[in-house]
Amino acid sequence: MALLLSMFLAISYGAKELTLRTVWTAIFHYNKEDTAHQIVHVLRLPRVLGAVLTGMAFAVAGSLMQGVTRNPMADTGILGVNAGAAFVVALSFALLPGLAYGKLMILSFIGAALSTLIIVALSSATRGGLTSLKLTIAGAVVAAILHSLSSGVAIYYDLSQDLAFWYAGGVAGVRWEHLKWLAPVVLLTIGGSMAMGRSITSMAFGEETAAGLGVRVGRIRFFGMAAAVVLAGSSVSVAGSISFVGLVIPHMARRLVGVDYRITIPFAALLGAILLVWADFASRMVHPPREFAIGGMVAMVGVPFFLYLARKERREL
Repeated sequence: MALLLSMFLAISYGAKELTLRTVWTAIFHYNKEDTAHQIVHVLRLPRVLGAVLTGMAFAVAGSLMQGVTRNPMADTGILGVNAGAAFVVALSFALLPGLAYGKLMILSFIGAALSTLIIVALSSATRGGLTSLKLTIAGAVVAAILHSLSSGVAIYYDLSQDLAFWYAGGVAGVRWEHLKWLAPVVLLTIGGSMAMGRSITSMAFGEETAAGLGVRVGRIRFFGMAAAVVLAGSSVSVAGSISFVGLVIPHMARRLVGVDYRITIPFAALLGAILLVWADFASRMVHPPREFAIGGMVAMVGVPFFLYLARKERREL
């Protein structure tokens, strides 16, 4: 109910305010001759649905990464997964202009996967193996390098204005063509993630305990990370690099419904969708008709929360 109400409000208000009745008729009885219906159907509805899907994707990706790595600060943005996808998007803009969205999404997956492999390899190569702290540090380093490389590509190929959207993040450019690819990828991947919920919950008690309960820890970790990469890659390809959704929302979901990932994952998806719909709505309403970066709106919540978690982790160490 909260998600549906948020969507209706986000569709109704903007540079031109529309009544709920107009929104309802535009969605279910579309008249292409009506200007108000065109505003809803062509601009606002795909934008809001894009916010819903990307919010779900980032939130579930964060839940999966926190679950399989047992790292409370894991997030696709903080760990550099988004940066890998964004770097490949920058290269695609420079070397393959006019690339179809479906192919751009595939390349974004590849970038996210490669950055994840590099981060895990760096974290595991040092003495003591993979730990939460090493994973966070390696992710921050790789993200910084990839962001610098992306900036270099943008400057060299004069793509600064084109890539500004991807750095800041936003769903203003989402169209029905994007949703046709994004929706099945995100929804099917979340469904598969829910199927792993019981095994990921068992991993919260430790790898040895999970293995004793019959969980194939290595396989679940691989598929969990793979699902996070798919979700992050698809979201970055359509909405840019939006950090902190996958950090904040999983903690909120676990606080509200517990640590059973069969419930936590779908609940995190709902909360992530609500957060990004409201972040996009706020970005449009702060200084209309100009828009504030949606990534900045989310960061206002995410950065203080990250600092709180980092301080908490240091106290526990």
